[in-house]
Amino acid sequence: MRTVFVLMDSLNRRAMECYGGKWAKTPNFTRFSERAVTFDNHYTGSLPCMPARRELHTGRLNFLHRSWGPMEPYDDSATEILKRRDVYSHMITDHYHYFEDGGWSYHTRYSSWENMRGQEWDPWKGLVDWPLDEWRETYHHFAHGETDRAKRWRHIANRQFIREEEDFPAVQCFKHGLEFLERNKKADDWMLQIETFSPHEPFIAPQRFRDMYPTDYQGPILDWPRYKRVEETPEQIAEIRANYAAMMTMCDEYFGQILDFFDANDMWKDTALVLTTDHGFMLSEHDWWGKNRMPYYDEVAHIPLMVYHPDHADKGGERRSSLTQTIDLMPTLLDFHGETDVPSDVEGRSIRPVLESDQPIRDAALYGMFGGPIDITDGRYTYFRYPVDVENQEINEYTLMPAHQGSLFKIHEFEGAELTTEFKFSKGAPILKLPGHKDAERPPVQGGGIADCVNVLYDLQTDPGQTTPLDDPEVEARLIARMVEMMAENEAPPEAYRRYGLPSPE
Repeated sequence: MRTVFVLMDSLNRRAMECYGGKWAKTPNFTRFSERAVTFDNHYTGSLPCMPARRELHTGRLNFLHRSWGPMEPYDDSATEILKRRDVYSHMITDHYHYFEDGGWSYHTRYSSWENMRGQEWDPWKGLVDWPLDEWRETYHHFAHGETDRAKRWRHIANRQFIREEEDFPAVQCFKHGLEFLERNKKADDWMLQIETFSPHEPFIAPQRFRDMYPTDYQGPILDWPRYKRVEETPEQIAEIRANYAAMMTMCDEYFGQILDFFDANDMWKDTALVLTTDHGFMLSEHDWWGKNRMPYYDEVAHIPLMVYHPDHADKGGERRSSLTQTIDLMPTLLDFHGETDVPSDVEGRSIRPVLESDQPIRDAALYGMFGGPIDITDGRYTYFRYPVDVENQEINEYTLMPAHQGSLFKIHEFEGAELTTEFKFSKGAPILKLPGHKDAERPPVQGGGIADCVNVLYDLQTDPGQTTPLDDPEVEARLIARMVEMMAENEAPPEAYRRYGLPSPE
């Protein structure tokens, strides 16, 4: 068995034509949906980027115990398990977060890996003297945050070395992915992960894609919305969305090259192909840009998933309404390669039965971010619940890998630390319990803290845009009860129930 797993970052399902989108050209996603099974009720779990990737490896939620951080020694990784079964795994990525303090130990779970450079704030080319005055005139202040802090300008420095289409990191990812396929098309027992940071901001694409989406905007380059409320003019909003659409079309076209390779080499007969993302992105909906700070509306949490498996090729073009989420992909990938004896602490469930028929494998999905809201959906309703006191939370980090996104934990963050063995998922290893500090480097950081912190219920059947909160105490009570049950299944720490004002399962 062979599997190609394509992971894109910040892929907004509502911009995809096969999910009803009408403002971005994505013919190859549609082309794939005609062969694959398309999931209409697929949700994220732990947000944002690296917490979602940890779920892809481990098949369990992590946002109730840990912020953004590395893989833990007690984590079970799907690709590590596959390696033990002599299934070769290879990752090609331009997602630079893997190579920061908070992302190490992920890429080494694969048999081999390749890293394409230059995305966002990747510390790539050595350029000492930066012409900041020139860049201030060329780029909208959103791009650098009106600060001389070096990190804010780094992505502009990177862009000086991305001139031709072949220079773009996403293009490089697919180029090297095709090279892997060509080298290994006659081999068996492998999994290839092609992972691109695109269409994550900044929304920069080759000019031929940008030319597809003309706007009336006149001004400095505006392709990086800050994570904040919408304050822009209609022309500025259109410009930002056009730049995102250009990236979507670029990603779609290069994904189409994978489909072309499958066609030319008859790989549909023995190779699975999966396309998904870690989370979506707010593109002015609900008067918000970005992620992390606002409530996790469906534009962020309800994500695309399309799966092709040769044993279910006759199901091509069908859609599934059964509820699934990110944690379900780990046992699914194991299942594809004959490993059905998954670790006992995996919370996800293989979606293999859903490929055959639209049968439910879960009745609810829990999702959220460390220190932020905890949300639940049953596929019909979504319920957002916030900490009782967002600014003064009783919250702890549980880890043996004390690193934030781009730094190690500061010494003062170890004040009050103790060891605990209260979690079965640690497999007997004592874990550091560290009081969560307000000044820690963890999301949300761009633009400020979380906002609109109101517990709210929506009915997706009558209100798919989540614009009108629903007052239904019976539904709310049912979802809260299921939320508590799922927290207990996840071994949520005792303070989590107190933090959200929820009853303890005991």
